Amino acid sequence: MGLLINVKALTLLLLLQIPAISAVSWEEWWTYDGISGPAFWGLINPEWSLCNKGRRQSPVNLEPQRLLFDPNLRILHIDKHRISGTITNTGHSVIFTADNETSSAYGTPQIPVNLTGGPLSYRYRFHEIHVHYGLHDQFGSEHSVEGYTFPAEIQIFGYNSQLYANFSDALYRAQGIVGVAILLQLGDLSNPELRMLTDQLERIRYGGDEAPVRRISVRDLLPDTEHYMTYEGSTTAPACYETVTWIVMNKPIYITKQQLHALRRLMQGGPDHPKAPLGNNFRPPQPLLHRPVRTNIDFRNKLEKGGKICATMYKDVHYKANSWKHN
Repeated sequence: MGLLINVKALTLLLLLQIPAISAVSWEEWWTYDGISGPAFWGLINPEWSLCNKGRRQSPVNLEPQRLLFDPNLRILHIDKHRISGTITNTGHSVIFTADNETSSAYGTPQIPVNLTGGPLSYRYRFHEIHVHYGLHDQFGSEHSVEGYTFPAEIQIFGYNSQLYANFSDALYRAQGIVGVAILLQLGDLSNPELRMLTDQLERIRYGGDEAPVRRISVRDLLPDTEHYMTYEGSTTAPACYETVTWIVMNKPIYITKQQLHALRRLMQGGPDHPKAPLGNNFRPPQPLLHRPVRTNIDFRNKLEKGGKICATMYKDVHYKANSWKHN
């Protein structure tokens, strides 16, 4: 209790001092551990109160027995053409950001990549990719399945380009953001598009470093499946805005030990003060409360064909179907 009071007192003191400071970057104040970690995000900055008080927070633990088959869910479509951008070590995560429309590596406007279909009612424009990973193979992903966590997770974010002007504006707004979560499993052969990102890691060893990435296909990062789960949630870092439609693909892609090793060498700080390793940059699962998690996996058809009841995310986890009654 004393620790909470101290943190609140520190926050109030900082707020009182803000007018005397010309530029305050709240980005410096949060981490993934200690008294500036996820449990305290909502206390550090009053504008981040959703992190502690929100009712639709992410990530979540996906429970197969609670999935609801929705026959109206469509196939998710992501434009396949290649784009260029910048990969950055932000000190919190590894983020690939697409070049904006007015500039590209070749001096001509870049055709945006759009996300449509799935549970989406609007067209969303791809903006960036986040990489979350652990310092050990047993954890690292933000979403989990029946308590099982994967070594890493990549998240593809887009904004509602039919209603909002840009990603920053859409973050605050209803149905503003889509997040496509892809779980990464350890394997001998990596996804080729993922390699395009990890090949640049040596160039972004320290916080603030960035490097160009040319002609990557966001669509080809997706696993070979049309099945997914979807729910309404939030961004998984401050300010935890509850404006994200999450789509979690029902199959992992693969990352090698060498790629994980390269990720684990990244540092939060600069060469003179590297601080701690960048890894373990995942938020713990948040309460699902009464939110439905829908899926386009038709359990009834799987059962009728005499196959397995449903798809698996990996060989030891099998989804279980809800009981269905025909009207």
